[in-house]
Amino acid sequence: MEYTIIADFVKEMRRQFGLTQVDLADKSGVGLRFVRDLEQGKQTLRMDKVNQVLSLFGRQVGPVELSLKSKEDK
Repeated sequence: MEYTIIADFVKEMRRQFGLTQVDLADKSGVGLRFVRDLEQGKQTLRMDKVNQVLSLFGRQVGPVELSLKSKEDK
């Protein structure tokens, strides 16, 4: 579920900035395949590359405190 949050964010921001997937790949310095995998919510992506893409939008992946309910669900 958390992976789709990042995927949806990147896809929405890319569209807001009027970028194609190719544009996003070029501007962030990652491959087109990586952008496609990221936007599809692939779970096994390199965090440094995810951060390369997110940095274009002033964001980065970081530790987030889980809510008590989420911890109980595990």
